[in-house]
Amino acid sequence: MPAAVKPAVLLCDRHPAQDIAFTVIDSNLDSVDLSYAQLRDRSERAAALFASMGIKPGDRVATLMSKSAELVYALLGLWRLGAVHVPLFTAFATPAIEVRVAGANAKLIVADESQLHKLDVLDYPVLPTAELEAMLEEQPTGFVACTRSLNDPLVEIFTSGTTGTPKGVPVPVRALEAFHVYFSYGLDVRQDDVFWNMADPGWAYGLYYGILAPLYAGRRNLLLTTGFNADTCWEVLAKFSVTNIAAAPTIVRSMRAAKPEGVPGLKILRASSAGEPLDATTIAWSESVLGVPVRDHYGQTEMGMCIVNGWAPEIIDDIKPGSMGRPMPGYSACVLQEDNDDYAPTGTRGRVAINIPTSPMMWFNGYSGDPQRTAARYSADGRWYYTGDAGSMDEDGYIFFSSRDDDVIIMAGYRIGPFEVESVLAAHPDVLESAVIGVPDELRGEVLIAYVVLRKGLEGSDEMTAELQNLVKTQYAAHAYPRRITYVAELPKTPSGKLQRYVLREAESLRD
Repeated sequence: MPAAVKPAVLLCDRHPAQDIAFTVIDSNLDSVDLSYAQLRDRSERAAALFASMGIKPGDRVATLMSKSAELVYALLGLWRLGAVHVPLFTAFATPAIEVRVAGANAKLIVADESQLHKLDVLDYPVLPTAELEAMLEEQPTGFVACTRSLNDPLVEIFTSGTTGTPKGVPVPVRALEAFHVYFSYGLDVRQDDVFWNMADPGWAYGLYYGILAPLYAGRRNLLLTTGFNADTCWEVLAKFSVTNIAAAPTIVRSMRAAKPEGVPGLKILRASSAGEPLDATTIAWSESVLGVPVRDHYGQTEMGMCIVNGWAPEIIDDIKPGSMGRPMPGYSACVLQEDNDDYAPTGTRGRVAINIPTSPMMWFNGYSGDPQRTAARYSADGRWYYTGDAGSMDEDGYIFFSSRDDDVIIMAGYRIGPFEVESVLAAHPDVLESAVIGVPDELRGEVLIAYVVLRKGLEGSDEMTAELQNLVKTQYAAHAYPRRITYVAELPKTPSGKLQRYVLREAESLRD
């Protein structure tokens, strides 16, 4: 890439106008194709609309939108203008939305009608999706694409808030090259593929590799506008002759539970998974029913995918069940010892790290306005980026995931920070403190459970449990409530008072 580029040209204008960028599928499985000509017209109008509303290059604009044509128009309009997109997951409740919007200092929220009730108490300008579509018709075309440097942000996406409030991650223009590397080598999406990334664009995997990477590569992706349903997924795979799929393991396991024998007429050639470790049973089932094994891939919001069981012919290799693969081109990953930056012996648990000088695709420069948290991610000499995850490496260079040093919970592919859920529970007047952990779940990978200390004299009850679960559903996210709540007199802590979640996890592992 040159030192400065026009993102809208890279993502839209340079592709043949007649080519299809997305196929949008509704609940009846009726579909509409979006060509690059349409995207250019609509995004030019969207850029003009945002500019008329006072949005300038570098300003943050949040979207609380499901997968749709309007989402794509809005995003390309923002990038054409030089603004920065702040993605919001539609399952978030108002407090979770507010902390991200405030953290990014967003100037505007574009939201679906079904999400507007969450924004009533927030003091931010809101543009409903229906009004966006109507107002586009009144805007002129021909908006000149803004030029941005490679280090200017396209996106500011927030982490899951594991050790405090969620952290803003600016995603620079140069990250597009890294996304393309994974798209090409990890997923191996080809010109003749029918590609379907099932992930929600409110999260990194869905945004990076369901919106940005397909646009950059000029490869079509399917956008299913409805919520997840395993039977619908099977229908989409068959009706649209999908050849290349990417999804969280939970989606694959849910499809297996719904139709263990699959459906006839599938055309799948490559299947990939990310967001949580992939179990051997799911891999074997996929190979038997889908015709190909699901290949496990690893990455983070902060850097995208970096360790993969890649599909591209140049790097394709045997799958080792339980392994997340080997570093993909552009990244150099290893496992360091627990207490120093020397390499961990083969097969020994240590800290998964990225060698920055030998990883030209590494684009993460730090968290927005948080130098302390940024510094904790790097070695003193700047050589290593610490992922915060633990694992081991075998003699062939395959890396095996062990655990998350930061206690993050991965449920159905979504990374959930226990701190955010604990903060909601702490808002209940009868709760003194709580600890949230993840426990294994056959379908979702992990689910949340909570240990809660109530005010003196109070005892837990089914009514209290239902009340706390509903509190999390309404104040954080509907999918992230604790499936079980255990009431205890005290929580395990270090002498200095720090919570020891690992003690609770160990106790859970001994339960029948």
